[in-house]
Amino acid sequence: MKLSHLALSTALSFYALPALAEEADDENQTIIVTASTQSDEAEVRANQTPGGTDIIRHEDYADKSLMSLRDTLAFSPGVYLQPRYGQEVRISIRGSGLSRGYHMRGLTLLQDGIPINLADDNGDFQELEPIFFDHLEVYRGSNALRFGSGTLGGAINGVTPTGRTSEGIYVRGDVGSFDTYRGLVSAGIASDRVDAWAAISTDTSEGDREHSDRSSLRFHGNVGLILTDTISTRFYGSYNNIDQEIPGALTQEQALTDPNEASPSTIAGDNARDIDSIRLQNRTSFDFGGAKLDVGAFLNVKSLYHPIFQVIDQKSNDRGVFARLDYEAGPFSFTLGGENRFGDVKSKRFVNLAGDRGALTFEADMDARTTSLYGEVRYHPVDKLSLIVGGIYTDGYRKQRALFNRFAGGAQEVTGRASFDEFSPKFGILYEATPDIEFYANYSRSAEFPGFIELSQIASFVPVEAQTAWTGEIGTRGTVGIASWDVSLYRSEIKGELLQFKVAQDVPASTFNAEDTLHQGIEAALTLEPLPWLRIRQVYQYSDFRFQDDAQYGDNRLPVVPRHVYRGEIRLGTDAMHIAPHIEWMPQGAFADYQNSVRTKGYALLGVTAGAKLTDSIDLFLDARNLTGKKAIGDISAVIDATAVDAITGQLPSIYNPVERRAIFGGIRARF
Repeated sequence: MKLSHLALSTALSFYALPALAEEADDENQTIIVTASTQSDEAEVRANQTPGGTDIIRHEDYADKSLMSLRDTLAFSPGVYLQPRYGQEVRISIRGSGLSRGYHMRGLTLLQDGIPINLADDNGDFQELEPIFFDHLEVYRGSNALRFGSGTLGGAINGVTPTGRTSEGIYVRGDVGSFDTYRGLVSAGIASDRVDAWAAISTDTSEGDREHSDRSSLRFHGNVGLILTDTISTRFYGSYNNIDQEIPGALTQEQALTDPNEASPSTIAGDNARDIDSIRLQNRTSFDFGGAKLDVGAFLNVKSLYHPIFQVIDQKSNDRGVFARLDYEAGPFSFTLGGENRFGDVKSKRFVNLAGDRGALTFEADMDARTTSLYGEVRYHPVDKLSLIVGGIYTDGYRKQRALFNRFAGGAQEVTGRASFDEFSPKFGILYEATPDIEFYANYSRSAEFPGFIELSQIASFVPVEAQTAWTGEIGTRGTVGIASWDVSLYRSEIKGELLQFKVAQDVPASTFNAEDTLHQGIEAALTLEPLPWLRIRQVYQYSDFRFQDDAQYGDNRLPVVPRHVYRGEIRLGTDAMHIAPHIEWMPQGAFADYQNSVRTKGYALLGVTAGAKLTDSIDLFLDARNLTGKKAIGDISAVIDATAVDAITGQLPSIYNPVERRAIFGGIRARF
């Protein structure tokens, strides 16, 4: 289907259905919303937290073509998101993993409350399929203690439906620019003691740049059993087959003049990231009234084929167990939990022969363990006041046994080890001024251990230390009349921040521990609903990240994340028919290097989403992006000096990823 025909048919559908706006039933506002109370319960838990939290419901992003977490979290305050290519995005909270030019670090990712981070704490968000979620929970910083997270950034938990919250059949189909096609079929059933839900999605696209084709097939399902009046259990299963070509980063001039092109070296090496993974999980709950105990286990088996500077071929096996006890008695309540994750990786690298394996260059066995024990006590001296004290102890172990290194004498065994342990306390206060207005403050410590990417740079183990920080936060959230808000101010003083810099075009980044760095900023969201058919959403993020009296960089700003980012949306209409223009505005770009010698330019991206009901169970949606075709820098891989010419290519560094190009997507949703 041509895009012009798609846009015209959607517009004609809007024109032909004006009566639907008058007939809209407030209790049946969208087919996406079910009888689920999952997100309502999540809102209650979030509002009991003395710090920055956010619950994103499916209807908040239902009109988007859901390619990545950027599409679901765009209006979550404090979450910095920038596209790289396809489903690969930069995701950072409070500067977490700030300089990591690929994948993700400094955040705990979970699905249905069960971690998907590997045992060395590195994360792969491509294995989270946002089209499956009922809602997402974002707990920033130490507020993620309830998820067993002690990182600077916090945690993001994607929650899928169950057979009880989403009975029946749901289908969705998307089509759009760059030969993009996406499809979803899900079904849920429930009886008195058994329920089940399952979904399968498929995705294919040529991407908005050369050499960025992608395809995926994903499955996720769960089965719940009520064993007794106090015991229930739920089993989860996921399968991912993801193939993604990598276009590579460009020079600044290339990104601003011809953003659809790919790096010549990535084309020559047929760079890609292909994943096959299976996740099996269980959570069993014991509900004793005032006390609730959750216990569970998980197994993640993954195969990665990753032609880049060399062909990386890895087989990994991660497994773990967890437990969490919640208890409430009078003015006291407490949480006690723990988690133990183990992982092993069989890692090989080969000479890259246009994407195929050449001669073996490196082989190693890698083993990791991360163990955490956390607790929190909440005391309510009076109804409106909560005092919170807690902490998390984390212990980690990393080991690499190199069996073969072509560039260090061939077959010889070299073993590297690293051990870490940290305790991070937390103190908080929550004051409920009215049933709809809260004020909060907290002071906490965080700790992040390096993973294999930081420790095993190219081949040999390097002495990289843990990153720690003390963070203070104050804020408020609430609703008054037409306005609802969520505002947090934070300041993190960091020791040993894990920073990376790109060495060369075809060499992965090196990591070092900075001495003292500062991350401080504002995370703000404001929604206004003056009329039933008018909603204005806004998020603003101020990020002041810098070195502090560094011997080499002084008080220079840290690269990659700009100081100001604003997103706004005006939604006109009802669920029967609506249109929502939106803007993403970055008044000034970020620095590209630690020397602060190059700063990218700011930009404004304009887009629009729309939706219209055909029947009570079928609706259409439209998602148009970058309507003006703006050319700008989206994401950056940090370097020491962005003005230094590469000795081999004779060019300035290729470290820039352009923003998404102009695109239009549309589709249909139906529930039966």
